Amino acid sequence: MTTILRPRITEKAGIMSETQNVYTFEVAKNSTKDTIAKEIKTLYKVTPTKVRIVNLPARKVFVRGNKGVQSAIKKALVYLKKGDKINLA
Repeated sequence: MTTILRPRITEKAGIMSETQNVYTFEVAKNSTKDTIAKEIKTLYKVTPTKVRIVNLPARKVFVRGNKGVQSAIKKALVYLKKGDKINLA
């Protein structure tokens, strides 16, 4: 089972990847820092120095007048070794 679901492409994530060499990914709920680091190594062939995890709660939303809930997600901030880059395009 893969722990990395998809990269999070946002304006803030783009700025962080250019300036601080930090990449953001959506990950599975049961993933840990170790499993994320191992999968980043195998998928992108770079060495992460640090992995931080953020659990974002579910949010109430209104879509075309209807109430709904946007699911909670877990995201990982992956710090890379200086000189390493990930091409997400």
